Amino acid sequence: MTTRPRLLVLRALGLGDLLAGVPALRALRRGFPVHELVLAAPEELAPVAAVTGAVDRLLPASAPGRAVPRRLDWTGPPPDVAVDLHGNGPPSHRLLQSLRPGRLLAFAHPDTPGIDGPPWYAEEHERDRWCRFLHAYGIPADATDLRLPRPADPSPAPGAIVLHSGAGAPSRCWPVDRYATVATALRERGHRVVVTGGADEEDLVARLAKEARLPDTDVFGGGLPFGRLCALVADARAVVSGDTGIAHLAVAHAAPSVTLFGPVPPSRWGPPAHPRHQVLWHPGPDGDPHGRRTDPVLLRIRPEDVLEAFDRLIDSP
Repeated sequence: MTTRPRLLVLRALGLGDLLAGVPALRALRRGFPVHELVLAAPEELAPVAAVTGAVDRLLPASAPGRAVPRRLDWTGPPPDVAVDLHGNGPPSHRLLQSLRPGRLLAFAHPDTPGIDGPPWYAEEHERDRWCRFLHAYGIPADATDLRLPRPADPSPAPGAIVLHSGAGAPSRCWPVDRYATVATALRERGHRVVVTGGADEEDLVARLAKEARLPDTDVFGGGLPFGRLCALVADARAVVSGDTGIAHLAVAHAAPSVTLFGPVPPSRWGPPAHPRHQVLWHPGPDGDPHGRRTDPVLLRIRPEDVLEAFDRLIDSP
């Protein structure tokens, strides 16, 4: 019996990171069609990896924040190919090097001189970065290859406007009272508004629901299962959020969205240019995307800015 060669991809990050990496994963799938593609990523992202159509198996791997895992529970012979989609190293390079892969694809870094990869550009958009990276290794990649298949689950609130006030760090969380102002205004216009949050954001969701006086049927806190969340987003009238995973999910399902940026500009993490994706950003100095206080650039966005962006969605084809 023959054993398939194995390709290990390291991207042990969050939901938005995985979705931004879908074009690169699909390019690797096409570039190595006979390999088993193993993705080292957080275990809770297994359903996301599965629907990309690119990943054969998820290897659970995570670390606090955006750190590199200390080790990978890799078993059997070394991977035939290892690909560092986690960052520019050197910790992620060394983690993969420790597995003795037959070939390692990674960005160049002065502390790992044995890797002859392309240069890293800090200001580059995340999707474009990884596609350029693969192009440098002779693997064609399409940065627009982002769409996910339509969810099989029915939406728990078809046609609703989804407000998601949480994010991976407080610096990217727009104030709850401003979300509540937007929710109240949209409901006064006759729209159904629902609020969502991650597994550790129940208190945040509850505060928003209380301030906006939303019925319990329109509150989805505690982290919806991925299939239901996809269905909710895919059938939403619009998704309003900060720069976080659900904004990338809206892009993946071609759902109209209004995304509030700060401290990181949309030039690095924003949606593709399209009328259905409205971006709010007041240029200012770069801040800490993992900081503990709401970034001052994000605070420049007012509720009326969000409502005007929503009106542009309504007016677009």
